[in-house]
Amino acid sequence: MAVTELEPAVDFATAPERYRHWRLEIDPPLATLTLDVVEDGGLVPGYVLKLNSYDLGVDIELADAVQRLRFEHSDVRAVIITSGKEKVFCAGANIGMLAQSSHGFKVNFCKFTNETRLAIEDATANSGQTYICALNGAASGGGYELALACDHIVLVDDGSSAVSLPELPLLAVLPGTGGLTRLVDKRRVRRDIADAFATRAEGVKGRTAVEWSLVDATVPRSKLEETVREYALALPPRQAHRIELPPLERRDGGDAIAYPNVTAEIDRAIGTVKVTITGPSGAVPGEIDARFWPLAVARELDDLVLHLRFNEPEVGTIVFRSTGDPHAVAAFDDVMRTDVRAHEVLLAWKRVLKRVDVTSRSLIALIEPGSCFAGILLELVLACDRSYMLDEDGNTIRVTHTNLGSLPMANGASRLQTRYIDDVEPGTFGAQEAADKGLVTFVYDDLDWDDEIRLALEERASFSPDALTAMEANLRFAGPETMETKIFGRLSCWQNWVFSRPNATGPEGALPRYGTGQRAAFDKRRV
Repeated sequence: MAVTELEPAVDFATAPERYRHWRLEIDPPLATLTLDVVEDGGLVPGYVLKLNSYDLGVDIELADAVQRLRFEHSDVRAVIITSGKEKVFCAGANIGMLAQSSHGFKVNFCKFTNETRLAIEDATANSGQTYICALNGAASGGGYELALACDHIVLVDDGSSAVSLPELPLLAVLPGTGGLTRLVDKRRVRRDIADAFATRAEGVKGRTAVEWSLVDATVPRSKLEETVREYALALPPRQAHRIELPPLERRDGGDAIAYPNVTAEIDRAIGTVKVTITGPSGAVPGEIDARFWPLAVARELDDLVLHLRFNEPEVGTIVFRSTGDPHAVAAFDDVMRTDVRAHEVLLAWKRVLKRVDVTSRSLIALIEPGSCFAGILLELVLACDRSYMLDEDGNTIRVTHTNLGSLPMANGASRLQTRYIDDVEPGTFGAQEAADKGLVTFVYDDLDWDDEIRLALEERASFSPDALTAMEANLRFAGPETMETKIFGRLSCWQNWVFSRPNATGPEGALPRYGTGQRAAFDKRRV
């Protein structure tokens, strides 16, 4: 694997009984997630997780908990996030971890962190599982950003506990994992107030935090638990189908990764991975559980995309292929869209596709005879930067009702709408018709197919990966702007510019000098 000794391969598989930093307590209709970080429990050596600061390992556990709460705990309608430390909620991302991590790791860490926070907001908006934050102490940086992902924030009023976003004054960066955007777009904080708040390293507490809309309420420490529970219990009941999530089956052979429904083959010579999804076999089962084909594929694809992000940074192009019966895929598609028991499965697909959308890899789809790109799998074709379809009898793609808006992108539009296609009805299309309707990029016959695909992949490998990432990120989100697209756009600015500038990360920058007693030396020229 192309990982460094400092950043070993990351495994995203975990479960509540294996959590080191979170405690998950279920007391229907409530659940409590308590952050109690083990200081010497970092993902790699070299830093101490003081003051409930977090690294990727802490976030992996949180992401797992958010997913399991949606599927495995249908009787939970409210999730309370709080801290197990006295007088501190969370000090944010660990500075030592950031200082020693490569730029690429920092980028992917921040992206994953924000995807988890968006999953929290999605659970509140679409799953009837509302998140409430009980700040029993100071919340700074990423700790306050976690609170911002919750629907309701209650801060203890003890004369010292404050909320803050101190990245700009202390680290010469900014709250790039959604902090500034959620302040103004979600909590409707005036931008002049947000400016004052984001430059005040000590933060804001008590009545002022409520007046500035930074929190919803402040209460004495003795009333915090009671106040939060009262609010949570007043929420409407949740109706959901319970699905247990067993560990994934995965075989990793270095250049080949295999799950029951998804396989990946890496060609390191041109930095490409061919991902093949196998369609369902047999009729749609009456029971919807973890073996339900769309859910199984969603979990496997999600794990694979994260694995590629963190552990295979030099594999720059993902090629999606499929094999199976498109009619069988469409049958599962109909159930997933119409059966209330599969509601969370559809939402899981929405999140996985969004993770694909914001992954910094070139995305190419190959549609060949025997493919099953229909419905949810057609969304992968529509997510790609380019798609190639072999012009041969019987080689088709299939548009279903799911493609018409059930799986919106970060911009709130469907992938068809984002391509400026709003006149396609459900149906099956051959190569030429698919090209005419704008559903695929290029169509070739079998004489040209192999050469054209080879040239396309070699050409992609010859370009600057930085320029490709920038181009792809600009082109994938045509159309309207939303809080989510703003977050990822500004996240890219923070990660790929500010976080690599000498004022932040140079030898005399704020990040390396943080905690040393030395002030950062800034280049005062504005860029």
